[in-house]
Amino acid sequence: MAIITIARQVAALGDEIATSAAKKLGYKFVGRKEIEQRIIDLGFPESKLTKYDEKKPGFFASLAKDRDEYMDYLQTAVLEAAHEGNAVLIGRGSYIILSELPNLVSFRLVAKDNVRIERLKKEFTWNDRQAKQRIEESDANRLGFHKSFFNHENEEPTDYHMVINTGILDIEAASNIMVETVKNIITPEKEAAGEEKIKNLLIAQNLVNTLVFKYKLNINFLHAVVIENRIVLQGVADSSAIVEKAIVLAQKELPDFKIESTVSIVQDFKAYP
Repeated sequence: MAIITIARQVAALGDEIATSAAKKLGYKFVGRKEIEQRIIDLGFPESKLTKYDEKKPGFFASLAKDRDEYMDYLQTAVLEAAHEGNAVLIGRGSYIILSELPNLVSFRLVAKDNVRIERLKKEFTWNDRQAKQRIEESDANRLGFHKSFFNHENEEPTDYHMVINTGILDIEAASNIMVETVKNIITPEKEAAGEEKIKNLLIAQNLVNTLVFKYKLNINFLHAVVIENRIVLQGVADSSAIVEKAIVLAQKELPDFKIESTVSIVQDFKAYP
């Protein structure tokens, strides 16, 4: 099993190339609509999705508790899709969420502005101004989304196995390159290590979701890391009592692991209004 992630600029033929590569590999393409539906099915209100989904949150939205909830649901949706194996995922920071997987192959699709403008004009019957405005808006939103949720620059080429210029390569050529890259990079050893890693990442994320959504623990930026037979809780809380409760509840949920904490205690910490 291999996992492919694709980051893309608007009008860089992301869905078309991802679909083509998935078909050639016999993989499942997990697109925008499926990830959104998974997030909703997990419990995030559909009415709030437009504030965060691959967008830079507005000032008040970035301070709301919904922001962290969206992040937890997003990570869970991506991890669950990857856990099913042999998947091509597009957008939503999936290459960052899954960056620790040994069996991950990540791509970024780009094209020059003039190429993207012509594609948008043809697709939507727009003029130059409308197409350029859409590109500027989309690029800014994707940059803001990655910086807000991952503190990451999505345009950094060294974060990907390969950056493909779709202004030069068509859908067939670009998807062929992806397929050959996966075949050349992924080994049985990487597949086995990746399966184990995704299992542990999902255990950790499900524990976070349980502590946050089931037990309503007020630990901000809560994160869990599986290290062999230990799980380490991370985050920020305003009292040691909350941290101690989190350890007890986590131990109850996962008795086969030793639960530890590096959660910072900050008195009077208030992340949200």
